[in-house]
Amino acid sequence: MIITIPLTELRPKLPQIFDRVSKYFDRYVITRHGKPEAVLLSEEDYESLMETLEILSDTRLMKSIRKAEKELKQGKGIPWEKVKAKLHHV
Repeated sequence: MIITIPLTELRPKLPQIFDRVSKYFDRYVITRHGKPEAVLLSEEDYESLMETLEILSDTRLMKSIRKAEKELKQGKGIPWEKVKAKLHHV
């Protein structure tokens, strides 16, 4: 859930907000003078976003992913049962 909160309201509620961020993965948009200034989110959400950005910024990796998606749509994928059988023989 994304919640918008003014900085003045955030300060006294910070311990409770930290609990919500870590337990429920709530995200807070913090405003100052009515304008969004910052976002508070869990460390896990932050790490996930950074990993996503890293993947999206890797042009070679994204090209490979697009190629694989295209091949799957064309039916060129390997059925899971075959992959699983190969893994059991390794």
